[in-house]
Amino acid sequence: MTYDRLVCANCASPVSEGRCPVCRASRQRMQQDGPLGGLPLATLAALLLALVAVALMAHGLTTA
Repeated sequence: MTYDRLVCANCASPVSEGRCPVCRASRQRMQQDGPLGGLPLATLAALLLALVAVALMAHGLTTA
């Protein structure tokens, strides 16, 4: 989820605006973590395996 859609529970404004210290801290943390920063390691491994499986299937279709 991107921080431009989040609403702060502290000040009820969009986190992307950074109106309060809680918003600013959340926005900074999300910017540092990047788009996949909040995902657990098991989820990242499953995504990688799924990507490899799709690549192998695509390779098999092109060689058949």
